Amino acid sequence: MQDMKDIRCRPRKRTESTPSPLPNKMTYIATFYSHFGALHFRKNLPGAGIPAEMMPVPRTLSSSCGTCVRYESDSPCPDETGSYPEETEQVVIVHEDHHYETVFRAKES
Repeated sequence: MQDMKDIRCRPRKRTESTPSPLPNKMTYIATFYSHFGALHFRKNLPGAGIPAEMMPVPRTLSSSCGTCVRYESDSPCPDETGSYPEETEQVVIVHEDHHYETVFRAKES
C-alpha cells in the first residue's frame, strides 16, 4: 500500500468555468477524516498567502468529519513539499455550476 506522504500534487490549469476572485487562482475544497486535520490544514494556509475558510462539507462530497477547508490557490496542493497531510480525505476543484472535480482522493476513501 502506498504511503500517503508519497502522493504528489499535480498543478491544474485554470478553466473559464472555475470561480475565483483572485486572478489565475482556482477554488478548491479539501475534506478531512477529522476536525483536527481540517484545523491544522487551515492554520497553515495564511502563512503561505493562501486565503482559506473552514465551512461545513457539502454532503455531495463527504460525511466524514463534517468540516472542510475552502481555499484559493494556483495549485491544489498548497504545501511546498507537494504532499497532502495524512488527514486529507480528498481535494476537489469547485466549478461555477457547483460541480466538483476530484484532484486528489486518499487511498482509504
